[in-house]
Amino acid sequence: MKKIKNHIDELFKDIPRNNETEMVKQEIIQNLEEKVFYLMEHGKEEDDAINKAIVEFGDIEDLKNELGVKEPKNKNMAKLNLEFSVWGSSLIIALFLFINLYYTPNTIWAIYPIFAILWWPLSMYFVWSRKKWSK
Repeated sequence: MKKIKNHIDELFKDIPRNNETEMVKQEIIQNLEEKVFYLMEHGKEEDDAINKAIVEFGDIEDLKNELGVKEPKNKNMAKLNLEFSVWGSSLIIALFLFINLYYTPNTIWAIYPIFAILWWPLSMYFVWSRKKWSK
């Protein structure tokens, strides 16, 4: 029955510990153990009965909603990615301009990698705008 306890502990790892959750946890373990004994009385092996009881128990999402556990919100990283891409590409462009003007001032070649680098903030802008307008 250690397998049932470990399984329930794993399911409850994200749920804050308090008296209510401990009582619910103990009740679930007791119900699963009773189901295992019932299945064993009807000819199942112990391991098969434990696995069947765990599978039939199913998902814990309804229980989380009942206990008031909220899912963590995903942060919108699109704006941060856009800002990072603008600053990063600006620094890279400044580096290319410096190298171009310092070593070969008569030949302007930095414009080609600058166009390639500008795709980075442009793509992040489109990701940010899509997330912004989808709300």
